Amino acid sequence: MTLEQARAALAAARRVAVLTGAGASAESGIPTFRDAQTGHWARFRPEDLASPDAYRRDPETVWAWYAGRYRDVTQAQPNEAHHLLARLEREKGDGFFLATQNVDGLHARAGGERLVELHGNLSTARCETCGTVAPLPDPETFTPPPGCPVCAAPMRPNIVWFGEFLPELALEAATRAFEEADVALIVGTSGQVYPAAGLALETRRAGGVVIEVNPDETELTPYLTYSVRDVASRGLLALLDPTD
Repeated sequence: MTLEQARAALAAARRVAVLTGAGASAESGIPTFRDAQTGHWARFRPEDLASPDAYRRDPETVWAWYAGRYRDVTQAQPNEAHHLLARLEREKGDGFFLATQNVDGLHARAGGERLVELHGNLSTARCETCGTVAPLPDPETFTPPPGCPVCAAPMRPNIVWFGEFLPELALEAATRAFEEADVALIVGTSGQVYPAAGLALETRRAGGVVIEVNPDETELTPYLTYSVRDVASRGLLALLDPTD
């Protein structure tokens, strides 16, 4: 497949499913989980900050880490990739679906509505007792841990940690969307984290076209229809605005 054919397939598609990873938010200045472990946090392993065991051992340290990340993403702004995908959603209407591995909420802030956040959202917390999900206060006034607005029990970051399952309904909706997609876009993800990485293969198995946007070759590349080797914003622009 050529770039022109990829553009044509995307333009003609009635159903489009999108999976985004860290590369979609990199241009907003948001580091990946591991890249953010600098300074004081460099001495921690990922499992020290993002696992149920770590939270049970030291909830104060885990909350301090996530409160800092929450502050950072609140200050960040959606980039051109987020806006282009929101525009594609408006064009495709109910035929559009986006699943993101990112926890920064930038797709929604760019206007995205038909989406699921597979790994949670940094701006919310989940009650450890009743399961209520609630937004965090303004980061400038937030002092963790928050209390549940329903039962007053402690709340944990609303993030999927190592060793935890993805939210069942979100994963089911994403799987169905990729199975039914005429074209799937895989934007800024390494293809190493499952089950999210397997969504692209659902489209391929069903006979659909899968287009990757990534500056580097990934573990999914050999199984996909076409790859645009560029950062998320320029790669999507090449697919959506060929005259630019």
